[in-house]
Amino acid sequence: MNRKVSVAPMMDCTDRHERFFLRLISKNVLLYTEMIVSEAINRGDKKKLLSFNINEKPLALQIGGSSPNLLAEAAKTGEEFGYDEINLNLGCPSKKVQKNKFGACLIKEPNLVADCLNEMQLSTKLPVTVKTRIGYDDVEDYESLFNFINLLKSTGVKTFIIHARKAMLGKFTPKQNLNIPPLKYEMVYKLKEDFKDLEIIINGGVTSTSQIKNHLKKVDGVMIGRSVYHSPYILADIEKEIFDNDEIVSRQTVIEKLIPYVKNEVKKGARLNQIMRHTIGLFHGQTGSNFWKRYLSENMCVRDADLKKIDHIMNKIKVDRVDNSAGQID
Repeated sequence: MNRKVSVAPMMDCTDRHERFFLRLISKNVLLYTEMIVSEAINRGDKKKLLSFNINEKPLALQIGGSSPNLLAEAAKTGEEFGYDEINLNLGCPSKKVQKNKFGACLIKEPNLVADCLNEMQLSTKLPVTVKTRIGYDDVEDYESLFNFINLLKSTGVKTFIIHARKAMLGKFTPKQNLNIPPLKYEMVYKLKEDFKDLEIIINGGVTSTSQIKNHLKKVDGVMIGRSVYHSPYILADIEKEIFDNDEIVSRQTVIEKLIPYVKNEVKKGARLNQIMRHTIGLFHGQTGSNFWKRYLSENMCVRDADLKKIDHIMNKIKVDRVDNSAGQID
């Protein structure tokens, strides 16, 4: 599987509507689901939680949990639903996640994590991967990170996505954990030097194709998160500059292709605002972007948005001369 560039799993962001939208812009990046708790997968509405549009692939399922048996069962279910990869979340620092004993707090329990990974790999033929951080609280030395990865490597896991910040457990909010702990890219680079047989993906603070190119000189892949959600058309630049794909679709074409999907999903019970909220940043940095954001906010991102307005959206783009050309996101 090509993991040169991937889009990070983000709660309340990378749902199936967002992933379909992003895939209209990029055919090569690997997409991830939001984190889904193993217990929810095993005991909840599997179809509602795991169904996706085939056009979203390649697609990885991220699971949260700490029970080897429940995680194994969830991984097996993920394979049955057609996902391409199963990823274990060891990076989320939120208090709610810690309370339920999954996410970044599991870095403290490497042997339990190893048990989880062993059981998950026994239950599925899909690649099982790990997303984690360089450390937690006062534990952020390279030796601890090395030992953690070395133990997990012994389970047979070959791909590690490393957020180059430590997690401050119980001290910061999730938002603060994405900004306050300093980025330490060199630790991730060192991991690749010491584990040449592993696939090391770097994550954290990536906002441009130039950064991606620089990281790819030191590691195997780059995972990007918030920058894609706020400026999704950066994926067009990634397609062209990282994947050498010259068949770049315009912003206008993206919306044209999204409209039939929107109509179909609304007929099936989705709300218009649930889908269109993901497109607010599509014209970021372009002439007319403020109009686009305002029009969506007032007409399509309200709870009772009228589906009929979707038929007029292309006219709004053309009349107000919103720039649809491909270009570097500022």
